[in-house]
Amino acid sequence: MFWLSGQTKVEGLSVNLVDGEFHWGWPHLSEGALELFRTEYRLPLIPPELAAHLAAFAEHLFPLLLLFGLATRFSALGLLAMTAVIQIFVYPDAYPTHGTWAAVLLYLIAKGPGVCSLDHLIARRCAQQAKAR
Repeated sequence: MFWLSGQTKVEGLSVNLVDGEFHWGWPHLSEGALELFRTEYRLPLIPPELAAHLAAFAEHLFPLLLLFGLATRFSALGLLAMTAVIQIFVYPDAYPTHGTWAAVLLYLIAKGPGVCSLDHLIARRCAQQAKAR
């Protein structure tokens, strides 16, 4: 969901594996996304231009990291913080959806990645090197 949301905020680069859409180009924030952050998504203390860029960046980076199992807990924590901001300041009535996202993200924070993750591979390699010393 976060990746798809991020894709709605950028133009020039579109990668949607579900629909099979691929448009390659230099990504930039869409004017529509900026307008949403100026009107509907207004956040306290953060200018709309900065909030829009941060959201688009986070919605692309953290899902990719989760997909590869790299910095899993950090990425899940970032998405959990984003979910909390959305719940509190943007869509306070969407708690069933945000609660589901939060539950999954809390599980990843608590349990970490599985054995098919880069985090696991890195940890195993570090443990082997520590044993060899």
